Amino acid sequence: MKKIRIATRGSKLALWQAEYIAKCLKTRYPGLEVELIKIKTTGDKILDVPLAQVGGKGLFVKEIEEALLDGRADIAVHSMKDVPTELPEGLKIGIIPRREINTDILLSQKYPDLMSLPKGARVGTSSLRRQAQLLYLRPDLKVVSLRGNLDTRVKKLKEGEFDAIVVAGAGLKRLGLKAKYEFGLVPPEFFPAVAQGALGIEYLEEREDLDSFLGFLDDFYTRYEVLAERAFLIRLEGGCQVPIGAFSIWEDKRLVLRGLIAELDGSVIIKDEVEGKYQQAEILGKTLAEKVLAKGGQEILDKIYQNTE
Repeated sequence: MKKIRIATRGSKLALWQAEYIAKCLKTRYPGLEVELIKIKTTGDKILDVPLAQVGGKGLFVKEIEEALLDGRADIAVHSMKDVPTELPEGLKIGIIPRREINTDILLSQKYPDLMSLPKGARVGTSSLRRQAQLLYLRPDLKVVSLRGNLDTRVKKLKEGEFDAIVVAGAGLKRLGLKAKYEFGLVPPEFFPAVAQGALGIEYLEEREDLDSFLGFLDDFYTRYEVLAERAFLIRLEGGCQVPIGAFSIWEDKRLVLRGLIAELDGSVIIKDEVEGKYQQAEILGKTLAEKVLAKGGQEILDKIYQNTE
């Protein structure tokens, strides 16, 4: 293969991710020509409405997947937490590279941690999962919807629009962005999004040549972590309207999966965990989902979907 075309969103973070994969390919295959095809998605265009109200995660991949299907691009690089659980017919996530940190970070210019925020502090986030967990820990906070690219969100914090914001640690690390204070929101108190910190490379199922060409990028551990977490999400039929979090860790070659579902206002959070062999990753995800549904998660789902109909 002499040339490969990578479809990507045009944000700084998306470009960093695509360029990272391009660099890995060029290092592996000297002389390879890599072209980045920048595509503006619906999610990039609609910035004044919360994601839960305009269609959720698929808004960031639809136009990119169309470029794969019509032959304008060979592969696409996604943040896996933005990829819907159902892919268009004919496409697959063929490669999942090694994961970056998967936890969230609270950024502030004035306050060193979550508990230092004053009563009624304005905290910005685009995620209902983050909102629910913040309000569970600090019901007095005012959580405000914050959309836009990562660098834009950090800029708004520094301009004083928010007392703090919550963002993914992986994006901060990749772009080298910083605030005066950075406080990790980590388990067991705070769960990340499903597949947070992981990238996915999508392409046509029929492109078996790409399976071998890109195979060196696939990470065994990350692949099974993401499989388990996404199976949990699939069983819960969770989109952006539902606060759902999950993460996987490895203990003695066994996969431990922990997950949560929450009320939108953080008044109730249900957590549980399962563990098993990595070959059972998808079964583990479904089993964990059944456990949280049985503990009250079904009532939460029913209430949320009833209110959004």
